[in-house]
Amino acid sequence: MSVPQVKRKIMDPKILIFMLLVCCSSGAQSYQGKWKLLKRSIGVSAMHMALLPNEKIVTFDRSEFGPSNITLPQGKCIKEDSKSSDCYAHSVEFDPATRAVRPLTILSDTWCSSGAFSIDGTLVQSGGYRLGEKVVRYFKPCMDCDWEEDQNGLLSPRWYASNHVLPDGKIIVVGGRYQFTYEFIPKLSGSDRILYKLPFLKETRYSALVPNNLYPFLHLSTDGNLFVFANDRGILLDYINNKVIRSYPVMPGGVSRNYPSTGSSVLLPLKLFSTTDSDNNTSTPDAEVLICGGTAPDSNEKANVGVFVPASKSCGRLIITAASPEWEMEEMPINRVMGDMIMLPTGDVLIINGAAKGTAGWGVARDPVLNPVFYRPDARNSDESTRFEVLAPSLIPRVYHSTAHLLSDGRVLVGGSNPNINYNFSALYPTELSLEAFYPPYLTKTKPRPSIVAVNPGLKIGYKQKISLEFTLEGSVILSDLFVTMVAPSFTTHSIAMNQRLLVLAFNNKVKKTSSGNYLVEGYAPETAALAPPGYYQLFLVHEAIPSRGKWIQIKQF
Repeated sequence: MSVPQVKRKIMDPKILIFMLLVCCSSGAQSYQGKWKLLKRSIGVSAMHMALLPNEKIVTFDRSEFGPSNITLPQGKCIKEDSKSSDCYAHSVEFDPATRAVRPLTILSDTWCSSGAFSIDGTLVQSGGYRLGEKVVRYFKPCMDCDWEEDQNGLLSPRWYASNHVLPDGKIIVVGGRYQFTYEFIPKLSGSDRILYKLPFLKETRYSALVPNNLYPFLHLSTDGNLFVFANDRGILLDYINNKVIRSYPVMPGGVSRNYPSTGSSVLLPLKLFSTTDSDNNTSTPDAEVLICGGTAPDSNEKANVGVFVPASKSCGRLIITAASPEWEMEEMPINRVMGDMIMLPTGDVLIINGAAKGTAGWGVARDPVLNPVFYRPDARNSDESTRFEVLAPSLIPRVYHSTAHLLSDGRVLVGGSNPNINYNFSALYPTELSLEAFYPPYLTKTKPRPSIVAVNPGLKIGYKQKISLEFTLEGSVILSDLFVTMVAPSFTTHSIAMNQRLLVLAFNNKVKKTSSGNYLVEGYAPETAALAPPGYYQLFLVHEAIPSRGKWIQIKQF
């Protein structure tokens, strides 16, 4: 079967004219960063996205979108009944290095589902819509692998739920539409086969039709408990004993932050500093959450009748491990709903995609925000112009069902955007099948970039283990501007990067020269699984705010 020829409307003409005026006028502002189109069409709209340890991107939309723009290999068509079959792919594997696309077979409906990674680097993907709502899917990082599906992998239907990896390597699945519970996958023991009640999710619901608490933000605290944020407030959950051990203040401003009033959230860098220079004793760092964007609680109701309320500019920071935590509020330069917040290897935050008015949902957003924003967490006591920086704009609106993901080379892959009930290339904001790469400012600088040559004792390391990084760098090393970060791979969808986590490792303040002329620094892996759950991470060396290419390592409990 051949792929249908579809005439695609890349952008509304009024938006294109506006962008040409902004970008090409003699008085236009000069912004840092740059964009590059990687693929005009990957055949599907990238509603969900994950980077595997083999450097391949797996992305997919939903199986009920109708015909996609890519077909399955001959013989792989899905039988719908005795007379008809579906030969269209709704999931693909994309290779950022070669830009090759490989269609994948997915049987159940993945619409608005969730995911995370197992210890061995397998993508574990859960829930969805209708016949997909209790399915758990597995995708292994190997050359010819395809999706494997467990049709009864969940106890409860999970649509708009959130996942997170835990210190024992299991994955917790929290919430979903009309689901005020959580559970664990895989189900290896009796306790994994229990459905745990979480009344907090019902308490934070704005209304049955406009919940404003779906896709709750999850962050593993440094004590091993789970921070859960829904709508405008958070709790600390002891998920083992099913007990809320802490309730946090309501976030100021009267803004809802979760779907469909979609904001975004990150756990800011966990900085692991040695307590002495002679051993690997490290102090447990504070855990601080940043939440940005969202909109008024009734914005979705108004957008459904054609009234598009401006999104919020507000951000809040909360030290969830503090004795008396209080929100510290600040403002982004641009109103934003449905923005993706991506932790960069430098420890800074990129805020990208989204709209300035309306909410998430079919056709209920306006004014796409084309400029990403750079946020520097460590400049919190400086003036606002130092913390936030507006970056170079894209030419492609990325609104509802768009995604963003950090690549190992430091670029951010951006895709998706389908604010339409089916594939629609002639709407105000058409279905987007393209993938772009955004180059953060550190990739456009002229300073030399470090390169990791080797990790000793190897790419599989244990907790508290002493490790060393051999690296190359043109010119001399400035110790005060040298550090090492470790980034957990995330699963991104609907403005939430599940399991996103960045650690600044404890390394000594000495650099040695090797016999080959390279440099060597020594330090320690994280002490506990509460700081870094077992599994794969990308290791980066950062010098003068410029990161190396990431090196995949695996933390295992030997």
